[in-house]
Amino acid sequence: MQGKVVLITGGSSGIGLALAQVFGRQGAKVVITGRSAQKLAEAQQLLQGEGLEVLSLQADAASEADNQRMIADTLARYGRLDVLICNAGISMRALFEDLQLEVFRQVMDINFWGTVYAVKAALPHILAHKGAIIGISSINGRRGTPARTAYTASKHAMEGFFESLRTEVMKRGVQVLMVRPGFTASNIRNAALTADGTPQGASPREEEKMMSAEEVAEATLKALQKGRRDLVLTTEGKLAVFLNKWVPGLMDRLVYNKMAKEKDSPFK
Repeated sequence: MQGKVVLITGGSSGIGLALAQVFGRQGAKVVITGRSAQKLAEAQQLLQGEGLEVLSLQADAASEADNQRMIADTLARYGRLDVLICNAGISMRALFEDLQLEVFRQVMDINFWGTVYAVKAALPHILAHKGAIIGISSINGRRGTPARTAYTASKHAMEGFFESLRTEVMKRGVQVLMVRPGFTASNIRNAALTADGTPQGASPREEEKMMSAEEVAEATLKALQKGRRDLVLTTEGKLAVFLNKWVPGLMDRLVYNKMAKEKDSPFK
């Protein structure tokens, strides 16, 4: 990673910030984006305090213009782009029958279209340097969960997009890696949207028992260095993908029961 330029969307907190730290410690020049100027400033201060080279850019993942501008600003600063990590995302939690469609669109705009916009703007430069594109997906990209229809749909769409893209560039020296974290301790559940689009606030899960964002970031770096195309994280996540392939009916029941036991579950 020494001297490589790595752009991370949604890099001001959670997995994105951990990725910035891990790649920066390997000698990369890190660019982070996010919607909150305050969070970006705090993240930049933290990273620079570790002696890492970082550029922070305020950008909305759901905006095509912002995605084009973040690539242009990265090139203006560093003259190249080697790795794009599409990490920006938002979750939701509500039964589909109660969910406002505008909330569904918002999740798709950030998670799916944000990825498409970023890759479209970055691809010529990634191709020029035979770099890499990393998508931070989710186990939901392989197995849907109830009360998260929009989130699941966005991750399935992201998976299909990256699979097709990988095949297009497979003979042009570009690595396309999909990372599927299981439940990870971060603020994504606190910011998850409810049926009317308001953040749910408190996480319904025991965050302290989950995989850390730092562990996800370390595993992502190792997978990139090993030239991998897929990464599924946590024992629970690997088991979910395996069982969903071979006994999907059983998985329906297991997933329903697990989600129904969540704190303040929509099923209750």
